[in-house]
Amino acid sequence: MPFALSWSYSPPGLLFSLTIFVLHLLVVARAITRPNRTPASRVAWVAMIMFLPLLGIVAYLLLGETSIGHDRVRKSREAESHTLLPDDAAFAPAPLEPHVAALFDLGRSINGFAAVAGNRIELLGDPDAPPDAPKRDSDLAIARLVADIEQAREHVHVSFYIWLDDRNGGEVADAIAAAAKRGVHCRIMVDALGSRAFIHSPRWRQLHDAGARMLAMLDDVPRLGHLAIGRVDLRNHRKIVVIDNRIAYCGSQNCADPEFRVKPKFAPWVDVLLRCEGPVVRQQQHLFLTTWIAETGEALESLPVAAPAPKRFEADAVAQVFGTGPTTRDNAMSDMFVACMYAARRELLITTPYFVPDEAILRALCAAPRRGVQTTIVFPARNDSWLVGHACRSTYHDLLECGAAVHEYPLGLLHTKSMTIDGELALIGSANMDRRSLELNYENNLLIADRAAVATIRQRQQAYLSVSHPVAIDAVRAWPLRKRLVQNAIGMMSPLL
Repeated sequence: MPFALSWSYSPPGLLFSLTIFVLHLLVVARAITRPNRTPASRVAWVAMIMFLPLLGIVAYLLLGETSIGHDRVRKSREAESHTLLPDDAAFAPAPLEPHVAALFDLGRSINGFAAVAGNRIELLGDPDAPPDAPKRDSDLAIARLVADIEQAREHVHVSFYIWLDDRNGGEVADAIAAAAKRGVHCRIMVDALGSRAFIHSPRWRQLHDAGARMLAMLDDVPRLGHLAIGRVDLRNHRKIVVIDNRIAYCGSQNCADPEFRVKPKFAPWVDVLLRCEGPVVRQQQHLFLTTWIAETGEALESLPVAAPAPKRFEADAVAQVFGTGPTTRDNAMSDMFVACMYAARRELLITTPYFVPDEAILRALCAAPRRGVQTTIVFPARNDSWLVGHACRSTYHDLLECGAAVHEYPLGLLHTKSMTIDGELALIGSANMDRRSLELNYENNLLIADRAAVATIRQRQQAYLSVSHPVAIDAVRAWPLRKRLVQNAIGMMSPLL
């Protein structure tokens, strides 16, 4: 009798086989029964586990669950329950159109932040710069941020996914170090993976020695002994700066040069950064502080939560902050994207670098042009993620077939995550339309209802569009079989990405 056959029927071999069989069934059962999972995700995971049993089990244990750890969830809930929401009653906007009010109601259901009026929201950059000069916008935005930090008197709170020790990153670090030395309370929160080089650079020590409080977030993962379990790649993808509870920055821009030296062949990174003043700043503050408190345990009494009272600006923009992540309710970001798409009546203009939509987002996008909405989407022509690039292009046929206009931006990696709706509403922030942003990462977005602010954002979108190349349906239909097989196979497995 061959050795393999005799081994498999020996008691140890039989016990091992039964153990693997039972584990296999348990993992399949978990993939099927885990709550808040789409049918497509269930099918993809079950198929992988069934056809590649050992690899599928390992992959599911590492990537199949979005648990960030019970202790972290508990601390997050405690921080949120003990941190008072901003009292925004004095800044309630005038009655909004029903479809607009419904969007703000949905946003309020995520974090409890109401729509607030009396804000001034500015898109940073050079409105007169040519569309092929995105580097100038990024540098001007960082220069404005540095100037505000230099004027800080009480505190500077910063959260970035990626912070590089380059020209822009160094200027921000120098400004914060100087602020800390003159007695300003500086709290710095970066993602442990996205900013790993910065954390081990002299800049990190410079900030620490100057007196800033430093946090490398998510440098741990849920563990069973030494074995990592659940998603090992959950990240803090937010971009938030709050200065003296008066000024807040948000958008898609990381703290780095547009040349983005960690991936220079895709440069420049093309981003937007918004500067906000008014009551919406306190919502950004609350979002930052609840995360900071949960991660550091710093006493709430020592943190500026409500003071000073916000100023009301004549610009009177209506806005609302919301943040999502593995400690907030499921599908919140997807729900907001979908609701905004269905709110469009005339025009929907979107830019996003990483497009791996769930079924709800893809169907909402395909329905828009069929409802008579002029729908335009701009993607980067070259994506720094090979998998995401192919998954994105697997959706082109559906989008074009239903009447959406698809364009590709050729002058760098279009990293701006923006949506404008009928020239009246805008959604700007850190979230992409992919599974990472929809389910895994901590993200922050800003919903704006103000024609003047939205007009400047739409103008920036149009600048991207003016140099982008349209994708024709005939060209997509002519793609060779091999190309379509690769794209659709990756797209089919996108629920696992």
